[in-house]
Amino acid sequence: MYIYYYNYANWHFTSRDRNVMIIKTRVFEMANDKYHNLSALAVAMGLSVSQVYRVREGKRGINEKFIVGAKKAFPNCRLDELFYFVSEKTSSEK
Repeated sequence: MYIYYYNYANWHFTSRDRNVMIIKTRVFEMANDKYHNLSALAVAMGLSVSQVYRVREGKRGINEKFIVGAKKAFPNCRLDELFYFVSEKTSSEK
């Protein structure tokens, strides 16, 4: 059984064995060819520069607004081209 949940920082996909799937992005690598700087990317995404910066630096998780903004900035890309999941053990299993 799989459960999706949102914790205001990241979307997580988890199973009963407590492996957590964390969403990551390729947006910043893709932006290098299309946008001159982080400010231009933020404008295209409809987000503040500080929010985009915090996601890039790992200080903020990817949330719904970031996902929608990524699609605005890269309308011809599929979600699986913009985002991917990585597996992480929860603290109870480490």
